[in-house]
Amino acid sequence: MDSGRRPPGLMTTREVAAYLRIKERKVYDLVATGEIPVSRATGKLLFPHDLVEAWVRRRVDYREATAPLMPRPTVFAGSHDPLLDWALRESGSEIATFFDGSLDGLRRLAAGRVIGAGVHLFEPDRGDWNIGHVERMLPGEPVVLMEWARRRQGLVVPAGNPLGIAGIADLTGRRVVARQPGAGSRVLLDHLLARSGLPAGAATLLEPPARSESDVALAVGEGRADAGLAIESVARQHRLEFVPVADERYDLALWRREIFEPPIQRLLALARGDAFRRRAADLGGYDVSGFGTVHRNGP
Repeated sequence: MDSGRRPPGLMTTREVAAYLRIKERKVYDLVATGEIPVSRATGKLLFPHDLVEAWVRRRVDYREATAPLMPRPTVFAGSHDPLLDWALRESGSEIATFFDGSLDGLRRLAAGRVIGAGVHLFEPDRGDWNIGHVERMLPGEPVVLMEWARRRQGLVVPAGNPLGIAGIADLTGRRVVARQPGAGSRVLLDHLLARSGLPAGAATLLEPPARSESDVALAVGEGRADAGLAIESVARQHRLEFVPVADERYDLALWRREIFEPPIQRLLALARGDAFRRRAADLGGYDVSGFGTVHRNGP
């Protein structure tokens, strides 16, 4: 029997059995055959509620259905990007947004709650971005990963860089504002700190975490933090110094069918034009020469 405390949003074997109205033994059988999404990170079987819900939805048989399929909400989730935010409005796409981090966006995509998500999740094992996360969280799903832009990530520090921070190794003893777990910037920061060789706890990660990159810049600008990881355009917007540490790829994870619907078509049409390239140059830290490149095209 599963017991003890567990992170929110995760179900035990007993709770999954009750949710699916099956016996616990059947849940173990589904795990053994790899049919149901499960995490063993804690040494116990824990089931992300959103992914189990998406797993159930994918197995609905509509052949006998009499009601039409419910369309996905015309909403974009995932990681906030200033250029994407501008393009969604400027294109007249009529797509609403709920940006709360890359992993949150993929969970919402898997659950059918959004039509797309912006993601920038580094994958050290592959030396790549986003593909492995999509394949693990949406296995076998018709999800397309389309490049939006390459972005310059770095340390945002106060104007004039009074502490002389030149890279990750200089964060020892410094107050660092980080994004919430599951945000692409947090995944990258954790990787950079581990790779730097700094001992655990060398940099003080402030609580609570920042919910957006603008919040990172505000914490630095107001003197509550010595540094934080964010993209160059955010540092420019807040008139702060920027120390580049990595170039990342920001992709759009889209249900394949939605790409051909008017909202996404309006967004893509704008992104093919000169206004898009001028906006990227004005914001700074963007390379949009690879826009539209498909890095994954479902099964």
